[in-house]
Amino acid sequence: MPNIELPTLLPRRALIFSPRAELADELELLLRLALPDVRLSLYSKYPTSNDLANLFQGGTPYFVFIDAVSDPKIATNLIGEISRSGPRIHVLALLDHNDPDLILKCLRSGAADFLLQPFGEDQLAAAIATISRTLPTIGQEGREPGKIYCVMPARGACGSSTVACNLAFALKKAGKKVLLADLDPLTGTMSFLLKINAQVSFMDVLNREHELEGGLWESIVRTVNGVDVLLAPELMEAGLQDLTDPNAILDYARYRYDAIVTDSANVYGDWNLNQSKLATEVLLVTTNELPALQAAQRALSYLDTNKIGRWKLKLVVNRYHQNVGLSKDMIATALHLDVFETLPSDYVTVQKSLMDGTPIPTATPLGKGLAQLTQRLLGNAPAPKKAVSSGFNFFGLFAKAKPQPGA
Repeated sequence: MPNIELPTLLPRRALIFSPRAELADELELLLRLALPDVRLSLYSKYPTSNDLANLFQGGTPYFVFIDAVSDPKIATNLIGEISRSGPRIHVLALLDHNDPDLILKCLRSGAADFLLQPFGEDQLAAAIATISRTLPTIGQEGREPGKIYCVMPARGACGSSTVACNLAFALKKAGKKVLLADLDPLTGTMSFLLKINAQVSFMDVLNREHELEGGLWESIVRTVNGVDVLLAPELMEAGLQDLTDPNAILDYARYRYDAIVTDSANVYGDWNLNQSKLATEVLLVTTNELPALQAAQRALSYLDTNKIGRWKLKLVVNRYHQNVGLSKDMIATALHLDVFETLPSDYVTVQKSLMDGTPIPTATPLGKGLAQLTQRLLGNAPAPKKAVSSGFNFFGLFAKAKPQPGA
């Protein structure tokens, strides 16, 4: 079964309320096959008003599927209550047969659409299309959903955290409201780079995702030179190694910011992979040494295998030496991916920035490169000339880097 592609404004979370196990199980199977990126929660009884207040307090968007046949009166009242919870809550009624009167009651109560057993992909796709047509062109709080720039290293120690940090400040300088999120759970370095204390972290967002309104978010993020910073945990916490879903952070943030820059540990594992799925652009950072290119090939192969389209991948070559190491043309040919931008090697500037806990000065060569990268991402600068294929493949080392069909 092919996946159904969700528009940007639609949720990546779903709740199923059904006292009937067979109905819930059938829908769960369909959703896991057709919408694998949507996180599911199943409830075997109808929720109370207090349950709903706790579920929807944080403004997180949801699909809500409600069994309308087990108790039609409770179900229709529930549909009305949930549909009034906010514009980002989309309710769908579930029925075991075509009952026009009950369908009409559900729709009048606020259901966006309905599904009839046996549930099928075509039904689900049609319901999502119906909801999509009702979406506003702007998100919650009167703003378009922010773009998510996921910065990922092809391997360790290639400077991706420095790139992420300075990209955030460059976007702020370009007039954007920016969140810099350190989403490296085990080795996050943003608190060190910016010389700030990580007393709270993104784990507080995950643990209290339904309480983020009313000032809690503002108490968790730190503001540095106009950029809001969400830090990684300073110390090892329970559950850090088992993280899989960053949706609660990114879905909430994209309605508060014009741009979200994430500093990711690498491309591997569900936690990092799901960041790349949610991202508008994935910046894969490498350097122009041969071992780094081999690591980039492996990273690209992993992303290809997990169906991260190459259209959203931006290859950034950091510490680029034009006369030392591999050229842009060689890199692009070997990886079958154009180099989006190169950033010059500027050791002295980087070390001073690290010591001071300040952004890279814009007047330096690296600062100018970061500004160029930012303008390219914003669509305000022309693309460099594409590499001309030379057949160069390092004796087949990168042969597996070709994108899969449809990537």
